[in-house]
Amino acid sequence: MTLAELRTAMAELGHLPGDTIVILAKDAGGNGFSPLYEVDPSMYRAENEWSGERYMTDAARQAQKVPDAYSKAPDDAVLAVCLWPTH
Repeated sequence: MTLAELRTAMAELGHLPGDTIVILAKDAGGNGFSPLYEVDPSMYRAENEWSGERYMTDAARQAQKVPDAYSKAPDDAVLAVCLWPTH
């Protein structure tokens, strides 16, 4: 799903109160759920159609105390929005 598709899906829900909780499924089978904790701009490199690797954006990596401790995103990684569940 792209950000544009997510925006469309959210618009189709109509007006929801601002305190409506956002939850994430643990997996496609619905074997657990968790509230959304954080939204993080990231880089993503697909390994196949259902999984891949997430990397920090270069700006986020450079902002770390030791940037080289984090893997640089491969050249074929694309900008993504990472949704993190509650710990």
